[in-house]
Amino acid sequence: MARDTSDDTALESRDQLAARLESGSKPPEQWRIGTEHEKFGFYLADHSPVPYEGERGVKALLEGMERLCGWEPIVDRGLIIGLADNAGGGAISLEPGGQFELSGAPVENLHQTCKETFGHLAQVRQVAEPLGIGFLGLGMSPKWTFAETPHMPKSRYDIMKAYMPKVGTRGLDMMFRTCTVQVNLDFASEADMVAKMRVSVALQPIATALFANSPFTEGKPNGNLSERSEIWRDTDNARSGMIPFVFDEGFGFEHYVDWALDIPMYFVKRGDTYHDATEITFREFLAGGFRHRIPGVVPSIGDWDNHLSTLFPEVRLKRFLEMRGADGGPWRRICALPAFWVGLLYDADSLAAAGELVADWTTEEMQALRDGVPKSALNTPFRGGTARDVARRAVQIARAGLARRARLNSGGYDETQYLDPVAETLATGKTPAEVMLERFHGEWKGEIDPVFAAYAY
Repeated sequence: MARDTSDDTALESRDQLAARLESGSKPPEQWRIGTEHEKFGFYLADHSPVPYEGERGVKALLEGMERLCGWEPIVDRGLIIGLADNAGGGAISLEPGGQFELSGAPVENLHQTCKETFGHLAQVRQVAEPLGIGFLGLGMSPKWTFAETPHMPKSRYDIMKAYMPKVGTRGLDMMFRTCTVQVNLDFASEADMVAKMRVSVALQPIATALFANSPFTEGKPNGNLSERSEIWRDTDNARSGMIPFVFDEGFGFEHYVDWALDIPMYFVKRGDTYHDATEITFREFLAGGFRHRIPGVVPSIGDWDNHLSTLFPEVRLKRFLEMRGADGGPWRRICALPAFWVGLLYDADSLAAAGELVADWTTEEMQALRDGVPKSALNTPFRGGTARDVARRAVQIARAGLARRARLNSGGYDETQYLDPVAETLATGKTPAEVMLERFHGEWKGEIDPVFAAYAY
């Protein structure tokens, strides 16, 4: 998230919370695609991580991007921690360990997504190369220890860093040593949200498997193909996971609200100050549970929006849906992830076909699939076959959906081309992680440093 919100509209009832989610409903002609991707910065000379301060640090990189793009700086305690394109809707932000994130503008088609991604990476290279900085597209930091990883000066991250070890064993790894690609998509109504939520939660492990790209930790194979996904299995289970209640009869906005209300908050932001609120749930906050800290504090819409941004299920509901299952990867896969989900969810026939595909899956089967894919990805057993069998069908449905959308670029090509990287993975049976491991044990001769050349943007 690029910037925490400060909407001070008072919250007076629980009904406002569900209404806030429902206000995201849009007719199909207004649906947009918002793609986010994170990447690790490193020094080209020695493959060490990039600190915030210094003439060649992350701060200098952000200031260079500000001069190049003309975007508005986002400041925390007097320090630049991101940039916002107020005209186009995009933003650049920092993850806790210095991971550099583009939160793309909401665009109409995947051609625009890919153009935006390519343009951003070109701009980043223009600023970064004179500083001796490169960027790496992986789901997990492949070399650096936690102690070697820099920490960015963002107030909310200070609160999270203190809280994470209390609720799981892998929270700090998640914050400081992982990268993801994520796509944000719209819904037309509560019923459309429910249909999309169920399909995307069920198939999120398939996306994890297709995009598995984090097999190394501290210079050695970690035993998983998606260590990033494995980390999420013990980060903070109260606010993450497969949220099986979305498959309950009658699920809708209010059910998600009730789940979110009973999860501890991270912070309450007033002005430029972040107040640690990890000791109370949002329900307790609504009932006046923070007045001892800030006398007279009135819960607001901004507080609710910020709270929703601190929940980390496999699919997150805000005023849109966020697909959160994929590892970071090379730029073609940044375009492939939204292609997979747009093809499944933005065409009515494809959404119906995907719904039929998962209709009789039990929550136990889905959880077993989710638990298995970090280690075995497409080879994870499922109903007498493997996740690869399900992935083939899902990609087939997505390709048909993109073809029916018929959004053509200037060369007359539709959006199906962006599925080529996952089609290649299915054809070979090898995820990006498995390809990387072969290179590690082969041409790289057990050394991790070649990854910084082979997988740099």
